[in-house]
Amino acid sequence: MSGKDIALVLEERKVQGKAVKQLRRDGMVPAVIHDHGKPSIVVMAPYLELYKVYKQAGKHHPLNLNLSGQNYMALIKDVHFNPRKNRLDHVVFNAIKQDEKVETEVPIHIEGEIPAERIGLIVVRPLDVVEVEALPKDLVDEIKIDGSGLAEIGDKITVEDLTVPEGITILTEAEHTIAVVEEPRAHVEEVAEEEEGEGEEGEEGEVAEGEEGEGGEEKVVETKEVSSDKNTE
Repeated sequence: MSGKDIALVLEERKVQGKAVKQLRRDGMVPAVIHDHGKPSIVVMAPYLELYKVYKQAGKHHPLNLNLSGQNYMALIKDVHFNPRKNRLDHVVFNAIKQDEKVETEVPIHIEGEIPAERIGLIVVRPLDVVEVEALPKDLVDEIKIDGSGLAEIGDKITVEDLTVPEGITILTEAEHTIAVVEEPRAHVEEVAEEEEGEGEEGEEGEVAEGEEGEGGEEKVVETKEVSSDKNTE
């Protein structure tokens, strides 16, 4: 775990349900603490302070919560953002113990220069966190991996390629892709359109050749004569 000590002072919350809308208008964020099967504790905190803590800790860094003199070690388990305002709306904390392993998610950081990006290729990153299990003291703020192997189309990094410190177990399945090199979408679409156009031209060409092979010029002459007779009628 990073040596950074992150603390947050919480306040008791006496309102629930629809009444929390007014709390948000007043600059407070409703939250709850789940504590090892005990009744949940409903709390709140000033928006700016709680948002700052969330940005620092994410879901992987233990927090020191203080509620009316009572201290809790906890992880942020879940957060909810207002989709229209993109504002932090609600937070769920899970109380943890120093001597008990916890399951949480840790961000993946691809470090160094990525050769594929330098030559205009696209690096798609379908996975930016992994689920891990560890004691609170062993948790890390991120898992780093070198990006220099991402050089050509098809090159990829999977969970299996990650190396973690002793004491951490990765729970995410090993075959999951973290990053993969692909062609720029615009180029792929352009090539597909070109291939489709060539296919249509080829089909038209094959029909013309087939007609000539079966009788060619005579067939064309007969068609014209019939057409001419009809016009005359």
